[in-house]
Amino acid sequence: MESRRALGKGLEQLFDLDNLNVENVSEFEKNLYKEVNNEEIIELKLDELRPNPYQPRTVFDENALNELAESIKENGVIEPIIVKKSIKGYDVIAGERRLKASKIAGKETIPAIIRQLSDEKMAEIALLENLQRENLTALEEAMAYKSLIDKLNLTQEQLAKKVSKSRSHITNMLGLLRLPEEVQEMIQSKKLTMGHARALSKLEDQNEIIKMAREITNEKLSVRVAEEKSSDKKHNVKSHKRYNEYEYVQDLLREKLDTKVKIKDKKIEISFTNTADLNRILEIINIKE
Repeated sequence: MESRRALGKGLEQLFDLDNLNVENVSEFEKNLYKEVNNEEIIELKLDELRPNPYQPRTVFDENALNELAESIKENGVIEPIIVKKSIKGYDVIAGERRLKASKIAGKETIPAIIRQLSDEKMAEIALLENLQRENLTALEEAMAYKSLIDKLNLTQEQLAKKVSKSRSHITNMLGLLRLPEEVQEMIQSKKLTMGHARALSKLEDQNEIIKMAREITNEKLSVRVAEEKSSDKKHNVKSHKRYNEYEYVQDLLREKLDTKVKIKDKKIEISFTNTADLNRILEIINIKE
């Protein structure tokens, strides 16, 4: 079937992509469907489509996919997927679940709308669309936040506004990515809850984190007990360390700069996540580039 390039209004005219956030990304497909003509919806072969390379979801609910596949067998794909023309075939911008379910249903083609977006906007839409649906695993959500920070050069505060979450929520989620791989796998497989993960992230020693994670899963410890144990372990570690006379200054700087600060050997180390975060810190301490 000869495909036609989708015309009509561009996405920039449907809503402000520069200010895209979780609250309006939920309207992304709805707004687009209202503006397209039937002529713009084309049938594309499934083997011409490639999953969104920026898709944060690594696990799809098998039962939900099978249910959607049964619906597609009976009623077809009601809402077209949205794709971008690539060098070989098309990349899926939105609608990967419909694509997977169509394959299960034994379909050969799927209705689609073609739109040309930059890779940056494609990544942003994919990440925000999944976050808005609120069924990512905790680790997938954390990786989505990290990807948005890196790709869009955002500070944690800017990201918090974009995804309509608190700054502390972003910080807690990103903390999961610093946990040992074994512990991350426990979170991904839901052997550990987000509450358990927060308790573990308070510890610094990687071996101690793994040991305690195993203890939580083996003994089925509650979040409250895990928090108490992690606090006790953290206190014991601090009591064995040499007293840091500048610790109060570290705490003041951490609160002022909203980032990790370490004072050691008459040196101050200030952590930042990217250029935007560095500029934020420089602005706080009144240093101009």
